[in-house]
Amino acid sequence: MAKPIKSINNPKLSLNILSQEEILKIHNATLQVIETTGVRFPSQKALEIFEAHGATIDPQTSIVRIPGALVETYLKKAPPFYKLAGLDPSLDLPLDGNHSFLGTDGCGVEIIDAFSGERRRTTKQDVADVARVADYLDSIAFHWVPISAQDCPPHTRSLHELEAIWSVSQKHVQTESIVSVPEMQAAVEMATLLAGSKEQLRERPVLSIMQCTLSPLGHDRGSLEAGLIAAAAGLPVGYMTMASCATTGPVTLAGNLVVGNAEVLTALVLMQMAYPGCPVYYAAAQTASDLRTGAYTGGGPEDFLFGAATNVLADFYNIPLSMGAFATGAKEPDWQAAVDNSLSSFMAVSTLSDMLLGAGLLHGSRIFSFEQLLMDAEIWSILLATFKGIVVDETTLALEAIHEVGPGGNFLAHRHTRQHMRQRWFPTLMDRRPYEAWEAKREGSRDWARLKAQQILSDYQPEPLDPTLHKELLSIINSLERTD
Repeated sequence: MAKPIKSINNPKLSLNILSQEEILKIHNATLQVIETTGVRFPSQKALEIFEAHGATIDPQTSIVRIPGALVETYLKKAPPFYKLAGLDPSLDLPLDGNHSFLGTDGCGVEIIDAFSGERRRTTKQDVADVARVADYLDSIAFHWVPISAQDCPPHTRSLHELEAIWSVSQKHVQTESIVSVPEMQAAVEMATLLAGSKEQLRERPVLSIMQCTLSPLGHDRGSLEAGLIAAAAGLPVGYMTMASCATTGPVTLAGNLVVGNAEVLTALVLMQMAYPGCPVYYAAAQTASDLRTGAYTGGGPEDFLFGAATNVLADFYNIPLSMGAFATGAKEPDWQAAVDNSLSSFMAVSTLSDMLLGAGLLHGSRIFSFEQLLMDAEIWSILLATFKGIVVDETTLALEAIHEVGPGGNFLAHRHTRQHMRQRWFPTLMDRRPYEAWEAKREGSRDWARLKAQQILSDYQPEPLDPTLHKELLSIINSLERTD
């Protein structure tokens, strides 16, 4: 029996980051950009769809300009609510605007080995190992493909990653690394096999698709055409902007939001023009470039503000959001990682982002760390407790217990304490020992996280995928490799 996923439901805390007037200003500015400046779609198939639905296309530049009213019309066709299915129905994730779910990050190219401490290139076995640990953690609700299976052929690597995860976990999988039509066709075939039929896959999408935009104001042909294949099959599809202040977006936060918004909305409009009513989601991981180096920062106040603001925009369009939140720029699980991941996730959850991504990766989503994954799960548990807020009712006011204990008494042994003590938050990695106990060994959270990861990797074996299904998944991958 799968452990219940710990999601944040109907939080009592909230954050007001943009007024309704400011949201409308961003929206109207976005429509102006889409209508006058345009967005590049280097795909003949996409251009034909846009032209057939009333947009203006430039065949020479592949730039599409869409009237604002048309953008609004097709955005309204997107379903506001749907679910991401697990292989086990008890692990389904309702994207209904009342939950926040945490996933791993992707797609890292290096890993810090949990046993040797060595930093090395990632393999398919690493993908499966990370998925096992993520499957064990009830804080992790779904898998973003966390790392790259670099020992597999490049043109089928993304399929090997899916197979590695499905072989050890029944949680929902979201992939961000399928950017070609043949791979997407094979991925849909694999997902159909697991769901049982094409109709059942539409009803219970066990796979969702993430694609990235090309900031500023552009898209990639492979991502667009692969996304259309997924949308045709009923798989939820999202497009993520990573517009960065001062390089691929304006230096100002509002301007960066406009650029990213234009990229995401135009891709979602394309999906709705092609397949009205198909499930789509808004996706964002905007940041600010380091003006001293031009590098991606992966943390800082701009990221935290973007994390909250993009969810407000997604809510305005009544579309679920997948938000990059934990993608710290820290090189190891240290105070910088803790600050980045705590504040970015707090800001995203405070506006009730549907999906938060990023657990486990360091150095701007390049290096996977088992220690960081465990520490991010601890951060999530703190958020879970925080966003429950303070319940005020007859039981929690505890008047009877207060009267019975009275002045100068102690509540520790009282029955009210025994009845409700498990409602209090208990750390697994935070150090609350007396100073003398810490001084005797001088180990701490990072050491405990490493030991816990080692224990999970050594002892935890999830229920395996049915051998016949597993063999058929591999057969689909092998077929694509033989035709290359």
